[in-house]
Amino acid sequence: MTYPAHETTRDRPIYPGASALLFVDVQNYNCLRDGGEYAGLTPAEIEDRFGYFFDRLEAVALPNWVALADGARKAGVEVMYTVIESLTRDGRDRSLDYKITGFNVPRGSHDAKVIDAIAPQGDEIVIPKTSSSVFISTNIDYVLRNLGVRSLVIVGCLTDQCVDSAVRDACDLGYLVTCVTDACLTQSQERQDSSLRNNRGYARQIDTATMLAELASLERGARA
Repeated sequence: MTYPAHETTRDRPIYPGASALLFVDVQNYNCLRDGGEYAGLTPAEIEDRFGYFFDRLEAVALPNWVALADGARKAGVEVMYTVIESLTRDGRDRSLDYKITGFNVPRGSHDAKVIDAIAPQGDEIVIPKTSSSVFISTNIDYVLRNLGVRSLVIVGCLTDQCVDSAVRDACDLGYLVTCVTDACLTQSQERQDSSLRNNRGYARQIDTATMLAELASLERGARA
């Protein structure tokens, strides 16, 4: 695959044979009501504080994640995941920010697993991280370059935290980034809208239907 010497726009389709779909933090810890992030909270407290998140997750984001994973696999696009997971059980290797926040997902724990609905298939890559941006605390840049990835599609949660950090760092490292807006979510509509406005200058932003059509086109091209 050859690329233009100088890209002139972010608003271009993903490159066939040189693309990956990255799921950010779609794991039991924060995407299940009984996940570790909500330990000690009553069902009423979870609903009061995180009702918007779970409503949006269950009605919109999760169906879109399932469809995108399926579409990417059919199109031959690499499907990858990053999850919050310490390298140790007590989390002593975590970033200072995670220690202050109180995030610790022990190595090998149930909380560290990708949710069942979009569980990795075959040898799809799962990269544990202990910082907001997967590009800071992991070797994902090295892995993506070894895979020959040029176009990176990012989805997951939270839109205004780990997703936004990944989008910005990936762009700065030279990837063409697509953020699928209705396959990302955070804890309020206000936060969602604000984050998407702020990273519009870094990434192409499209919805799931548009991304699925693009993946279907790649699949047809591969069969031709």
